[in-house]
This record gives sequence, structure tokens and C-alpha cells, in this order.
Amino acid sequence: MRAIRLHQVGGSESLLYEEAPKPSPKDNQVLVQVYATAITPTEFAWYPTFHTPDGGTRQFPIILGHEFSGVVDAIGPACTGVQVGDPVYGLSDWFIDGAQAEYCLTVPAHIAPKPVALDHAQAAAAPISALTAWQALINRAKLSEGKRVLVHGAAGGVGSFAVQLARHKKAHVIATASAANADFVTALGADEVIDYRTTPFETVVRDVDVVIDTVGADTRDRSWGVLRKGGQLVTIAADAERFSQPRVRDAFFIVEPNRVQLIEISRLIDAGLIRPIVGTVFTMGDVRQAYEQKPVRGKNVLRMAAL
Repeated sequence: MRAIRLHQVGGSESLLYEEAPKPSPKDNQVLVQVYATAITPTEFAWYPTFHTPDGGTRQFPIILGHEFSGVVDAIGPACTGVQVGDPVYGLSDWFIDGAQAEYCLTVPAHIAPKPVALDHAQAAAAPISALTAWQALINRAKLSEGKRVLVHGAAGGVGSFAVQLARHKKAHVIATASAANADFVTALGADEVIDYRTTPFETVVRDVDVVIDTVGADTRDRSWGVLRKGGQLVTIAADAERFSQPRVRDAFFIVEPNRVQLIEISRLIDAGLIRPIVGTVFTMGDVRQAYEQKPVRGKNVLRMAAL
């Protein structure tokens, strides 16, 4: 099969588009013919990219791209709940090879039926962003109707889903974005949009129940001051060790695959209540450009040779 493989620690310059062995499913594994996979630039710096779960070192070459959409090509002898030919989307285990290839291995617990309303390129842009927003807002923040939510980076992959899910939960949504993206973020469901380039959000926002931080650094640090007493900051962009303020509950996490949540996300997508945002769709041969060209909105996607 054709695959994009990382041959050394580095960035997109270390990727090669080349022939690779086609994997075979064992036990309860699922082999997916990949139609599309989304770009996550931070994978170049993630611990699981280069390490095994027990702390060992993974061997090069390594295949990135852990969110995908495609069709089940084969299943292992112990696999249940999935059939050959099923259109699926999902998020595979971070510690194994990903989906920047014509085929990838996963397990039933990490995939779900692809949303009918989406093509494969659109579906591939959903798992990481939608699951991250879901696990931040619903699992950790326990968001409920009437709560005030501040979403940083609202035009990005995670931020755009966070705005939509918060709106769906009938929260009051405040979003930070550039002026160019203000109308876009409003259309997603934001009640207020703050241009972060001209207005420090902490000068106009007070007493929010939840901050969803996808930016980190100074933006995260300034967010403490806008939380009400007992409010919660949920971040995907910092080390948990930084958080010690006793008046605020905090949560730092890395998104995990979850079939049940993917099924519910599919239901919301097919009902027209939420949607993924796709930046640019690239071919496999243009993978370096896909990493280097930052999308204005949403996520870039690689269309695989199978499509």
C-alpha cells in the first residue's frame, strides 16, 4: 500500500510518501480502507508518537494521522459489531500507526458508523475535534442549560465544535476569534464574539462558568480572572501541573477514542445540529503542504488514494 511515513524526529520535512506493508487484522482488530484523514500538526511533538505505553521507544518509520474516515476492508477472527463494507469514522489509539496510509488498523471501540450527511473528507475532520469538545464540555465541565461558556480559538477545529455543542446544550456562548471570523463563529452559535486582536477578553468578560482553552500560554493564564467562584477552566494546551488555584477546578486532558460518543456525535451531525469545519483538502502527495498551510478555519484533510 501507499503510506506517508515519518522516518525521524522532526516536522513535515521528515515525511516520505512511499510503499509500506499492508497490515492484517488480528483478534478483534479492524482493517479500514482509508478514504480521508485529518491533519494534526501537534502529533510531531506528542509523547505517544515516539513512545510505547510502557515508556519504550517506538521504531521508525511511524505513520501519523489518527482520525479518519473510510470503509471496513477486513476484520479479525474475534471482531464483533463491525462488518466488511461498513462506512466508518473514528480515532485510533495514539500509540499505534495512524491513518496516513491506504489502510489502517483499529478496533471496534474506536470507530462508529460514518455520519450519513457527510462525505469522507468531512467525516475525517470530526473525530478529534468533536470528541475533544465533547469530553471537555460534557464529561469534565458537566455543562448544562444557562451556563456561561468562554471558548478560545472558536474558529478552529476544537473551538468550532465547542461553540456548537455549547449552543446545543443551551449555554450562553462567548467566543474569541479574529474579526474576519466573527460572522462565521456567530453562525456556529456564539452569542458574543470578541476580537482577540483588538480587545483583551478579560476587560469585557466576567463570571463565566466554563472556559474552554485551545490556545494555551498567555491566553490560558489570563482566563483565570474571568471565571466565577467555583468555575472551571478546561484546557488541551497546557501541563496540568501549572494549575494550583484553589478557587477554581481545573482539567487538562488528551482526547481519547470513544465509540459511544462518536455515535452520539454522528446523530447530532445527521440531525443538522453540529458539523465539522474543513479547511483545505489535499492529496497524499501534498502532505507537507497540508501541514505547513495553517487553515483559517477548522482542519486540513488528506484525501487518500482509495477515494
